[in-house]
Amino acid sequence: MFTTVATDEQASVLADLAIARRLAACVQAEPIRSTYRWPGRIVEETEVRLVFKTTKAMYQALEQLLIEAHPYELPAVFALSVTSASAEYMKWVARETRAPSDPSGV
Repeated sequence: MFTTVATDEQASVLADLAIARRLAACVQAEPIRSTYRWPGRIVEETEVRLVFKTTKAMYQALEQLLIEAHPYELPAVFALSVTSASAEYMKWVARETRAPSDPSGV
């Protein structure tokens, strides 16, 4: 999943919340340049893109968190399907996004 925010501080808040609540195993932040129309004028600005490494099962909870905690009036929250990934890495993601008391295996 991914979203964008205006500052590194905003990125840290969302990343920390997602990791603390075990909704993502890892969050990467990278600076990007965005150009868009809002509202009725063209805006160009630097943003921080956050990529949340998570599972399909965590999508709804992570989306809800991002929408509630996001500083933007209209946050963009996207999910992309992973068509393939290393099995061991995906096992780690599944372990990290499962509640500590969840006894189910991967």
